[in-house]
Amino acid sequence: MTIFSKIIKGEIPSYKIAETDLFFAFLDIFPLQKGHTLIVPKIEVDKIFDVPDHFLNELMQFAKPIAKAIESSFPCNRVSMVTIGLEVPHAHVHLIPINTAEDINFAHPKLQLTNEDFLQIQNLIVSKLEI
Repeated sequence: MTIFSKIIKGEIPSYKIAETDLFFAFLDIFPLQKGHTLIVPKIEVDKIFDVPDHFLNELMQFAKPIAKAIESSFPCNRVSMVTIGLEVPHAHVHLIPINTAEDINFAHPKLQLTNEDFLQIQNLIVSKLEI
């Protein structure tokens, strides 16, 4: 069982942003930017393009209102969707508010945020979410 499956089941705490029958969205605890959110399908599949088609079809519809909420919560030019998937063998995408391409450089140091920071970010995004 992957760490993401444990988060989805509530065995590991997370800063949940949204959830449906197919997906779970939560803040990345090693964020590149404030608002950096992960979207994870509720099935354990390693690679994003091995996920069943109906998940891929629904992914953008699930991600869109979350991206809009992130964009309205933090000053940015846009919210980028990135798929790397090397750190956890469970398909997922990153939603990251960016101003330049450097803002999504995963080689950069991650932000060091407190529990209070994460709760504030979570509450801000959720308050702007229109699902």
